[in-house]
Amino acid sequence: MQHPIFSVTPFTTLDYPGRVAAIAWFAGCNMRCAYCYNIDVVLSRGKLSAEEFCEFLDRRIGKLSGIVFSGGECTLSQSFLPLAREVKKRGFALKVDTNGSNLPVLKEAISQNLIDYIALDFKAPKEKFQSVTGSSLYEKFMATLEFLLSINFSFEVRTTLHFDLLNEKDISQMAQILYQKGYEKEYFLQKFLDTGENFANLKEPKNSFDIALIDSPIPIKLRNF
Repeated sequence: MQHPIFSVTPFTTLDYPGRVAAIAWFAGCNMRCAYCYNIDVVLSRGKLSAEEFCEFLDRRIGKLSGIVFSGGECTLSQSFLPLAREVKKRGFALKVDTNGSNLPVLKEAISQNLIDYIALDFKAPKEKFQSVTGSSLYEKFMATLEFLLSINFSFEVRTTLHFDLLNEKDISQMAQILYQKGYEKEYFLQKFLDTGENFANLKEPKNSFDIALIDSPIPIKLRNF
């Protein structure tokens, strides 16, 4: 029996805009982001089976309006599409948190009307993408961004910010890239959370960061600052 999900957060009012939701943390990821504190989720094979997750969904009918698929990278799981169907079958809205590296699966899910909202992680500009994520998946991210824009899908772009990894110039460059591609909505910056554990053993940043120095043609919105 497959166990695609590491754990479930049964209740959140923060992770799905405008909805009371639960979060399914899918095990496994194709990136090793320096600041990532979900090490157990990324490296695990998972603990919950698809059947157990469906039983959880049944118990939450009438109590929640949304479900978030997160991770790890949820789109890599063979259970992603089947479980997305189970979510929609029960009348929940589905939000997907993704690094944008698996466009074929996202296209398939969108074509089946399985996803209502996407949070797309813009990890770093191209020059820093490898050092920040431990991967060479920048072009795959960019293809996903361009696709979501081309179909006018409901999504947001967000960046986790550790001041020793990305500076004001980097964020200005990333905001400009988004604008040039046609993204004109809010660009969310999330401050690094020091839980005491992450892939690069990062601590609180030594560098300072001045939001006022960001030169952005699109609105910047801060989270956890």
